[in-house]
Amino acid sequence: MTASASAATLLRTAAELAAHAPDRDPAPSEAPATRAERAVVMTMGALHEGHASLIQTARAVVGPAGQVVVTVFVNPLQFGESADLDRYPRTLDADLAVAGAAGADVVFAPSVDEVYPGGEPQVRISAGPMGERLEGASRPGHFDGMLTVVAKLLHLTRPDVAFFGQKDAQQLALIRRMVRDLNFPVEIVGVETAREPDGLALSSRNRFLDPHERHTALALSRALFAARDRLAAQQALHARAQAAGATESRAAGLTRLGESRLAADAQAVARARPDGGPAAVRAAARAILDDAAAEQPPLALDYLALVDPADFTEIPDDRTAGDAILAVAARVGTTRLIDNIPLTFGAPA
Repeated sequence: MTASASAATLLRTAAELAAHAPDRDPAPSEAPATRAERAVVMTMGALHEGHASLIQTARAVVGPAGQVVVTVFVNPLQFGESADLDRYPRTLDADLAVAGAAGADVVFAPSVDEVYPGGEPQVRISAGPMGERLEGASRPGHFDGMLTVVAKLLHLTRPDVAFFGQKDAQQLALIRRMVRDLNFPVEIVGVETAREPDGLALSSRNRFLDPHERHTALALSRALFAARDRLAAQQALHARAQAAGATESRAAGLTRLGESRLAADAQAVARARPDGGPAAVRAAARAILDDAAAEQPPLALDYLALVDPADFTEIPDDRTAGDAILAVAARVGTTRLIDNIPLTFGAPA
């Protein structure tokens, strides 16, 4: 498929989208995945395999008879500095090719004037307290701008279901909250983060990394995986303790017999917590990030946070069960990157 052919067959205006919107089945009892007729994948362009995964998932949900709409819009309200907005890559011809190959039926790529006629909107959606944490603290106003454009694009595209990547976990949580709080008639689906073979999360910003910077950037995913592995190991030890009835007295007995290695293992099993310990999870990730801070070029950590996925508040060290998100943001050179991984405390090994 050539770029010109893609443009001719995929690009649509807002009026054309509205004219060809599928008829909705309003039955609330029917599962969204079985009644979805139009899906939307919202992007700011510079499409990569992560976006392709979203589009492919959308196609699988709506089936061959459904319609998959991809939006391409670099939203100025999400950028704190004009330099960042100007730097963001615009690659519409390539985006059309990626979208078409992944299964999109329509690409909606409006101009700024079309989305914001008359200039920046005076009325915007507020992200509330969750929007002031982590990414919101680092980028004031970012989430207000994001939710405002997502709301407008939902109105313009009128989907049954919308797909967003879990890599932007805080964004996904806020969109779900907006849809719930403001009664948008759409299902929001999160799609697992797509990664390079070496673990680096796919991002449009990765193209700005030189080879040395990219090597340093791998610390983000390695830190998250180290934390996940620490949690799994602690939970496996706890399972062994429950199965064997391990106690400190058994460890002491092995020490008296001169079995120091067995005693150390028995003591670790006996002291294993069922949740692995939030503090241990944070420490495992931070050790990797601290090492990366000494690399050349160095990794400059913005935040490492273990948060509740419902509101992105920090999880206390005494948490023994439940879901969490370990999120990290850092700058390598002039490029800022984010990543995260879901964790479950108290889960069986």
